[in-house]
Amino acid sequence: MPLATKISTLWIIVVLNMIFADILSFMYPEFLAQITTGKVEGITITPLFLLVAAVFIEVAIVMIYLTRVLSPRTSRLANLMAVAITVLFVIGGGSLTPHYIFFASIEVLTMLYIAYLAWTWPQVQQT
Repeated sequence: MPLATKISTLWIIVVLNMIFADILSFMYPEFLAQITTGKVEGITITPLFLLVAAVFIEVAIVMIYLTRVLSPRTSRLANLMAVAITVLFVIGGGSLTPHYIFFASIEVLTMLYIAYLAWTWPQVQQT
């Protein structure tokens, strides 16, 4: 499998884990109660907050495509930057619920593997 395809597929795994971590969060009654107040775990949910969260999530989503179309050198740099940004988002914006810790662990481990693959990406390779 070409390295670009492998990394792109790993980004899909990250995104799916992000989605399902959030979906399962809605099953916690306390979470739903907080959502209706507009304040979750002490954070006020505003349009700006949601926009910032959307931008962070979009980084992982767009890497699915960019990894496949950028040159190996550019993709390497983009993946390393995207991993750094997304790991900070996952850890910094996370919850301490058991399901979230599980999903976040999978996300972070997957992104560390992406970083490893990007870092060791051969300079000359067919994508």
